[in-house]
Amino acid sequence: MPTPVTRPDTALVRRARKINRVLAETYPEAGCELDFRTPFELLVATVLSAQTTDRRVNAITPALFAAFPDAVAMAAAPRAELEEIIRPTGFFRAKTTSLLGLSAVLVERFDGEVPGRLADLVTLPGVGRKTANVVLGNAFDVPGITVDTHFARLVRRFAWVPEDILGDPVKVEHAVGALFPRSDWTMLSHRLIWHGRRRCHAKKPACGACPVAHWCPAFGTGPIDPVEAAALVTTQGPA
Repeated sequence: MPTPVTRPDTALVRRARKINRVLAETYPEAGCELDFRTPFELLVATVLSAQTTDRRVNAITPALFAAFPDAVAMAAAPRAELEEIIRPTGFFRAKTTSLLGLSAVLVERFDGEVPGRLADLVTLPGVGRKTANVVLGNAFDVPGITVDTHFARLVRRFAWVPEDILGDPVKVEHAVGALFPRSDWTMLSHRLIWHGRRRCHAKKPACGACPVAHWCPAFGTGPIDPVEAAALVTTQGPA
């Protein structure tokens, strides 16, 4: 059952949509930074991406999927072999448990296929709303909002949601969703994540080189000198 959301202020909606439009112009290439060919590969890669970077996940998934290309193969994978392949992503024992568990459930309940419904995805071991929305939006074209650490940080800096719900990702998801047409949700998530990785960093945002500075209540959190700020801009997320 969706969390009830108060109808947002018109001025807030306009400001939020303006920021989204400018970010769309700034990052026309924004999209999922995990490499995948199938919904299963995206599901696995997203589980592996917890507490690590997309680049590190992309470095190990070719070998992982060559060995275990689908849910049937991964459900039967020797734990030690799976752990060794995914070890570079960190927390590899817990992630191995999740991958073996979700693969087994996919085989037992979904004929080995990744389901295209949120309600089904969140029943899989190690899969929460964030992971489910990544899979739905990028593998099934079902609009979803991905509240990861970057997204949550930018929503706070943009003051898009009330302070008292910032600690609740589900409430943040619904409150931000109320500001935009449903069709915008997946790309909005990508744009905010890209902006968070490249400019609006956690510790030192590049405020003086930010395309949406004019509409950002947190402008000045980082350096506002254009030259100093420009030196903080990266072309991709951290390694």
